[in-house]
Amino acid sequence: MIRDKPAKKPAKDAPEKDAATKAVPAKPPSFRRERALIKRGVWPVAGCDEAGRGPLAGPVVAAAVILDPDRIPRGIDDSKRLTAEERERLFDKICATAQVSVAVASRSRIDRDNILRASLWALKRAVVALPEAPCHVFVDGRDRLDTSCDCEAVIGGDGIVLSIAAASIVAKVTRDRLMCALAQDCPGYGFEQHKGYAVPEHLDALNRLGPTIHHRSFFAPVVAARVKHMPWTVEPARDLFSAELDVQMEAAVEIDAAAGP
Repeated sequence: MIRDKPAKKPAKDAPEKDAATKAVPAKPPSFRRERALIKRGVWPVAGCDEAGRGPLAGPVVAAAVILDPDRIPRGIDDSKRLTAEERERLFDKICATAQVSVAVASRSRIDRDNILRASLWALKRAVVALPEAPCHVFVDGRDRLDTSCDCEAVIGGDGIVLSIAAASIVAKVTRDRLMCALAQDCPGYGFEQHKGYAVPEHLDALNRLGPTIHHRSFFAPVVAARVKHMPWTVEPARDLFSAELDVQMEAAVEIDAAAGP
């Protein structure tokens, strides 16, 4: 009989097999970049961020924050890493110790300008609305703002730059509160739960009830719901061939008119 060899016992101090796959906690954002500017005599320094680019409904909310170097609340982090309770608590502390401003890009502006331009517009408005004009601005993302002071775009900035992280909290809490208010105006959509994002519950409500005035007109699930519930509001698509025929017909009419009777 062939006996299976007993498995070797791991060494006492050997690392677990899946240790390499365990998630490493992300480092919290720091005030290092702001302090470097302060040492060079650059002050005030603001961070700005927005909340609400991805949802199907509601506005985009942008916030700008100038932290007081001597009164920075503990626990500030990227808003996505915090619970709703932690964000609410930090929101109050940030507003009590820092210079804060908020700007809102409405659903109609998003429809008119597109989501990126509306977001950048709101971010710039938030910076301009600060009680004290900053000398330097850090903004989350890859797009710099057209501001009168130096502006530095930081990809993933809400997890790197403390001022941006503070702005992300202010923007997120403000927008969540706005969406809870919209939920009272539009019962049945669950805005108070999902805040307008394209979760299954929201998509199901769109399919059953159709879009509201707060839904972004050109986002695909909203377009599909409008086609189903309000087809008379949707302009039929025209193919390239029919468009070319229209151009040819217009040209022929112009030629005939020029030729005269």
